[in-house]
Amino acid sequence: MKIVLQTVSRASVTVEGSVTGEISGPGLLALVGVTHHDTPGTAKKLAEKVAALRILPGEKSCVDLSAHVLAVSQFTLYADVRKGRRPSWSAAAPGDVSEPIFDQFVESLREAGVDVGTGVFGARMQVELINDGPVTIIVDSDDLDRPRSGTHGRQ
Repeated sequence: MKIVLQTVSRASVTVEGSVTGEISGPGLLALVGVTHHDTPGTAKKLAEKVAALRILPGEKSCVDLSAHVLAVSQFTLYADVRKGRRPSWSAAAPGDVSEPIFDQFVESLREAGVDVGTGVFGARMQVELINDGPVTIIVDSDDLDRPRSGTHGRQ
């Protein structure tokens, strides 16, 4: 999974003229992409990470501040643009695979105590946000199991 997180003071998603999810901040907008090897366990781990990340004002997390998350499915995060002028989407899991994993991500955030708004899976959506900071962070499931490099001045 790949998640682009943005700290927001507000965000909303609209489908066919109707708002399907909105939050006011401080909070997070989470654009969520699913690839072929992701599992419900991956979704749960990343949801726990997102809920606990201390990137909101005062180095607080969503859990600390009872902040909201607006989660939007975003298969385009797995675009491959290395060849030609048209992106390849082959790294993105198909809808029948990615939708239950996205749903697990949302449910796991809720289990962590986070209020979550969403778009409509597979729909054409308009996302509005006011990026607060601005802060934008990419969280990738491949990074969860990789050891940290460098000591950042510590021995």
